[in-house]
Amino acid sequence: MNIGTEERPLRVAVIGAGPAGFYVADHLFKQKGLTVEVDVFDRLPTPFGLVRHGVAPDHQKIKLVTRVFEKTANHPRFRFFGHVELGSDVTVEDLREHYHQIVYTVGAQTDRNLSIPGEDLADSHSATEFVAWYNGHPDYRDHTFNLDAETVAIVGVGNVAVDVARILCRHTDELAETDIADDALEALRQSKVKEVIMLGRRGPAQAAFSLQEIKELGKMPHAQVRVPPDEATPDALTLEALEKEPDPAAMHKLEILGDFADAPDQGKPRTLTIRFLVSPTELIGDEQGHVKAMKLIHNELYLDDRGTLRPRATDRIEEIPAQLVFRSVGYHGVALPGVPFDSRRGIIPNELGRVTDPDSGKSRLGEYTAGWIKRGPTGLIGTNKADAHETGDRMLEDLTAGRLLDPPKPHIDHAADLIAQRQPEHFSYEHWKWLNDHETSLGESAGRPRVKLTTIEQMRAARDRCR
Repeated sequence: MNIGTEERPLRVAVIGAGPAGFYVADHLFKQKGLTVEVDVFDRLPTPFGLVRHGVAPDHQKIKLVTRVFEKTANHPRFRFFGHVELGSDVTVEDLREHYHQIVYTVGAQTDRNLSIPGEDLADSHSATEFVAWYNGHPDYRDHTFNLDAETVAIVGVGNVAVDVARILCRHTDELAETDIADDALEALRQSKVKEVIMLGRRGPAQAAFSLQEIKELGKMPHAQVRVPPDEATPDALTLEALEKEPDPAAMHKLEILGDFADAPDQGKPRTLTIRFLVSPTELIGDEQGHVKAMKLIHNELYLDDRGTLRPRATDRIEEIPAQLVFRSVGYHGVALPGVPFDSRRGIIPNELGRVTDPDSGKSRLGEYTAGWIKRGPTGLIGTNKADAHETGDRMLEDLTAGRLLDPPKPHIDHAADLIAQRQPEHFSYEHWKWLNDHETSLGESAGRPRVKLTTIEQMRAARDRCR
């Protein structure tokens, strides 16, 4: 009897309840004539990954994408197993006994290092830590940051760096209308930050932030954006490249940055300074081992052998004050127990989503990947949809060809029994609905979208009250 029928549904396990995992599930559910049961696992009790724990709290419209995921989760053959971790609660071997296909969609969970002296000083952090903290991630709830610092340096000019800068520059009255974590909001109320400095190693035309993000910075009511005029001006090589291949987005960025450079002093209490063609070479500490300054080297752009503009160091050195430093130079994936991993690239090795064995280069039967852990940390939330569809199509091809795992315990109840035994404190999607209602109810009384529960204990208590 064929797999994928009412009598023998295709059983799929998705590891990671972020956008990529939901997009894979949705793609499979939409296949006509296919009966598929999808179980989505996440080590946290809550679904939606970076939509909940990564999207900035003052970007509520972006979070509305969860409405799409909710439709997927309401499919009668969808199940969510939250607070279930691969490696400690279940293993890859366990999954092979219960599913025909396994998909890893855990994202990229850490930041890349700067690899410079002083990076391990106190008050030197990854942007991931700060973003997770102000978004109420249970792993980071108890983190502390030196918000007594008057000057904060952020290494990187991508969208995550912009989010960090914007949160530091917002007045807490603005943040109090969002779903920012309560502990973070109270800490930011005491902030003494006066200047935030973003540092980009390339030129203004090559900045990684989006047009929407940079435009939003100019609208902050309590912080003025500044760009040194000489750093807002593109160099000759950039101008030549833009003349050969016009890039409207890059030209628009240059226009906005030029406006920032020319803007008069507006007398706002905070300043966001955006620098270009500079790279940190050292973090300088004080006698107590805390960051007090940063050494920078100025860069210039050159054309490499492929004709690509790249930065290289000059002999010009500068030192700037900074009592708090965040690095935001790219995310990096983390290896999963029992799953191949390319530590250099920070991804699961794969071909169009099929997980490959690093030694033989051959595809691992029944194992797939999607999202950032598949391709690296590129693109926005919506980018994961096409990526997930690519992986889903490979899964469907293998289903048609009969290239599936042969689980000895394929019935839907078998997996549920396993999870109940291994992690009796797991959260179902129904439990998440209760938590969601509870958070939004708390938010409604406070005039906010929601008040997040930020510990596993709080979530368990809320779940148990609703049973």
